[in-house]
Amino acid sequence: MRLDSIIRNSGVTAARGSLEVMVSDICSDSRKVAPGAMFIAVKGYGADGHAFIGKAVESGAVAVVYEDASALASIPENVTAIKVGSSRHALAIMASNFYGNPSSKLTLVGITGTNGKTTTVTLLYHLFMNQGYSCGLLSTIANFVGTTRTETTNTTSDPITINSLMSRMVDAGCEYCFMEVSSIGVEQERVAGLDFKVGIFSNLTHDHLDYHKTFAEYLRCKKLFFDTLPASATAITNVDDRNGEVMVQNTKARVLTYSCRSMADHTCRIIEESFDGMLLRIDGKEVWTRLIGQHNAYNLLAIYSAAMAVGASPDETLVALSNLMPAPGRLESVRGPKDLSVVFDYAHTPDALENVLKTLKDISPSKELICVFGCGGDRDRTKRPEMAKVAEQYADRIFVTSDNSRSERTEDIMEDIKAGFSMKGMAKAMFISDRKEAIRTAIMLAPEGAAILLAGKGHETYQIIGNEHRHFDEREIVSEVFEGMKTL
Repeated sequence: MRLDSIIRNSGVTAARGSLEVMVSDICSDSRKVAPGAMFIAVKGYGADGHAFIGKAVESGAVAVVYEDASALASIPENVTAIKVGSSRHALAIMASNFYGNPSSKLTLVGITGTNGKTTTVTLLYHLFMNQGYSCGLLSTIANFVGTTRTETTNTTSDPITINSLMSRMVDAGCEYCFMEVSSIGVEQERVAGLDFKVGIFSNLTHDHLDYHKTFAEYLRCKKLFFDTLPASATAITNVDDRNGEVMVQNTKARVLTYSCRSMADHTCRIIEESFDGMLLRIDGKEVWTRLIGQHNAYNLLAIYSAAMAVGASPDETLVALSNLMPAPGRLESVRGPKDLSVVFDYAHTPDALENVLKTLKDISPSKELICVFGCGGDRDRTKRPEMAKVAEQYADRIFVTSDNSRSERTEDIMEDIKAGFSMKGMAKAMFISDRKEAIRTAIMLAPEGAAILLAGKGHETYQIIGNEHRHFDEREIVSEVFEGMKTL
């Protein structure tokens, strides 16, 4: 593609050299630059791309986009130099241009919020796929182009990856794309230039303050997603969350509301609930779903609201909802010896942990509830004692252990968690740094009929220790323990 087509509307403030040069690829990672590519120097949080302009040129870059004026001196005269006001913003717009603005050719639905993003987009993807539509999915768990799966490393990928995948979706005949939109992704402009048809707000609770520093800044980044939606889009918000109306107060988009407690455009009530599922009343019509928990009632109502926003049939959508299975690692359970139920869930915030524990307690109040959890290293430390308070409130027995410790010592993380327990909480808590041993001990000590929640890992099949990803699949561990119990 010609350079002048790629840089259109990207905030160019100056240019040196030919804008008619042909560009074979765009890169923000100098290691991926090949002859004929364009390199965009972005200031990262770990490194500054301006420092790698020389390497990109050596690798054959025919054009360089930069933000710092001082970088011009490092760009040879035979390489086109493009100065922009913001490299981050330019990267997103240029990526969209390079791939033919694929988001405009899809019905793009994005969801932001602290909890429920993965479940909502994953189930939306399956809902529409099950009705015969070809769809794409961009989520924490995996990315899908139709039925083709690719792995993912971030909740919201970089703009080049996003647009490349959406281009593949268009080529594959996809009509819809369902996408998780993180606050960090919004703040870093990874979703700039995307043509969202629907934006959904789930909830806002304690998370990511290691990055955003304050709750107000966290809220601002979430709200920015809705502030930038066009008038042609629809903004769907959960008005039961105290920030639900704040999210959409400055949006140009049409606003729809949903609620499980009050009046709204779309409403839901739980009629019955068991380990097997829930009977819901959505907009006055009853539907049985295999998901459980108040938080999943909200997720399903958000899904229904999104389907209505894009013109789906209410009755057909309710039938499709009844056939949905839980997202991997979200209240996923297995039964074992002694009528034990082990539940795997990704809950890693105080609010998410409370949702899951309360659900399990409500379903089987007479049975003992055991909670195994830890907290990730190099992440928001202030939520650690809050997680302890939640576990103490709902669980009968608690095992504090490791999660993805990263560069922190597991023992230090556990000390932060311990600070949230009262004397009563400490009396029912055990601290076992080895997560596999903590899981084994929790199962072996569990009384008959108990429910054991393994919180924090969910769909993940690894632990991050230092910079190393080590294989760690809780389902395999639980299966081994169950098999061992059968021989006792």
